[in-house]
Amino acid sequence: MNILENLLPTSFRRVVTRPMRIFYVCTFLNALGSGLTLSFYVVYLHNVRHFSTEFATLLLAASAVASLATSPLWGTFVDRFGPFRIALVSYAAMGFTLIAWAFVTTRMSAAIVAITLSVVGGAGWGPNSTLLARLVSDEHRQRAFGFNFLLLNLGIGFGSLVSASIVNLSHPRTFSALYLLNAASMFATGVLFVALRAHGGPVRSAHDHTGHDNDGWRTVLADRRLVKYVLAALVLMIGGYGSQEAGYSLFVVNNLHLSVHDIGFIFFFNTSTIVLAQLWTLNRIDGRSRTSVLAVVGGLWCVFWFALAAALALPHVIAFVLLCASMVVFAFAETMLQPVGSALVNEIAPERLRGRYNAASGATWAVSGTVAPLITAMYFGNGLGNWWPMSIGLTALLGSALMLNLRRSLTPAEDGRTA
Repeated sequence: MNILENLLPTSFRRVVTRPMRIFYVCTFLNALGSGLTLSFYVVYLHNVRHFSTEFATLLLAASAVASLATSPLWGTFVDRFGPFRIALVSYAAMGFTLIAWAFVTTRMSAAIVAITLSVVGGAGWGPNSTLLARLVSDEHRQRAFGFNFLLLNLGIGFGSLVSASIVNLSHPRTFSALYLLNAASMFATGVLFVALRAHGGPVRSAHDHTGHDNDGWRTVLADRRLVKYVLAALVLMIGGYGSQEAGYSLFVVNNLHLSVHDIGFIFFFNTSTIVLAQLWTLNRIDGRSRTSVLAVVGGLWCVFWFALAAALALPHVIAFVLLCASMVVFAFAETMLQPVGSALVNEIAPERLRGRYNAASGATWAVSGTVAPLITAMYFGNGLGNWWPMSIGLTALLGSALMLNLRRSLTPAEDGRTA
C-alpha cells in the first residue's frame, strides 16, 4: 500500500474521474496503433517501397513543414470550436489516410498521403493536451500529463512487440498490415472519444468580442516566456525525437548493419523503461525547477547519441546491448520531458488561449521534424553518416543551455519550484 501511495498518491487517484479514465483509455488505444509503425517511416519508404534515402528524409521534412504550416490554424480551431470536435476529426481523417499509406507505390502517391497524414495528425496534439488540462486541476496537472505519457508508451511498447513479430523486409504486405491495424486503432479511439463530448466544447469568456480572434495569436507570440520555451524546446527536440525519427533506424540498419527486427526490440526497452520509471520519476521531479529538469533531459540525450556513435567500433552483439542500454537512458529523459514541458506551457497559458499555446508548443515537433531530416540527409547524403550521432548529441546540449536561460523569465510557481 505504501508503494502505491508513493507512486500514485491518494489525492491524485481521487481526481481520476470517469472522463479522465476514458481519456486515458483513448491514449492507450491510439498509442497501440502508433507503436506498430512508429520506427519504420524511413525504412518503409527506402527498404520496402525502394525510394531513395534522400527522397524518404526530404518527404519527412516536407510533411513536417505541412504540419507546421497548419498548426496555428488547428490551435485557433481548438479555441473556437473546442478540442472535442477537432480531435474527433483528426482520428477519423488519420484512419482513412493510414489505409491509403499502406498501399503507396509511387513517389507522387507517397508525397500526397504523407503530407495529408502530417496535416491531420497535427490536429491531435493540441486538442488532447487542452482537454486533459481541463479535466484536472493545476495542482495535479504535471502528474496527470506524466501518467498519460506512461499509458502512451505502454501502448507503443505493445505495438512495437507486435510489429517486431510481424514485419519482414522481404514481404511488403507485412508493412501494409501494420498500417491497416494502425488505422483500425484510430477508428476505435474516435468511437470511444465521443464519450468526452460534454467536456470538449469551446470556452466562452467575458473577453470574447468581435476582434478577439484577430489578436489571439498576437497575444500568444507577445508572451516572451512562451517564445523562449518554444525556441529551447525546438533545439532540444532536434537533439532528441526529431533526429531519432529521421535517422536512428536508418543508422542502425545501414551503418551498424543490425537486423530490422532488432529495432523493434530496442524500442521496446525504451517504452518499457518509461512504463516502469514514469511514476517514480514524477515523484523525484515534483517541486523541482522545471527548466533544470528539462536541461537534464538534454544531457541524457547527449549520452544516448554518443553511445550510438560508440557502437560503430563494437561487435554486433555488444553494439546491440549498448543500444538497448542507451535507449533506457533516452527513456528516462522522456519521463522528465513530457510531463514537465506540458505542465509548464499550460501553467502560463490563459484558458481562452490554451489551444493556441498548446499548438505553439506542439509546433516544435513539426519544426524539429523538418530540420532534423534535412540534417540527416546532409550527413548521410555526403557519406558522413558516422559523424551524425555526435553532432546531434551536441545539439541536445545546446537545448539544455537554452532551457536554463528560460528560467530567468519564469516565476517560481511557473518554474514549478515549491517554497
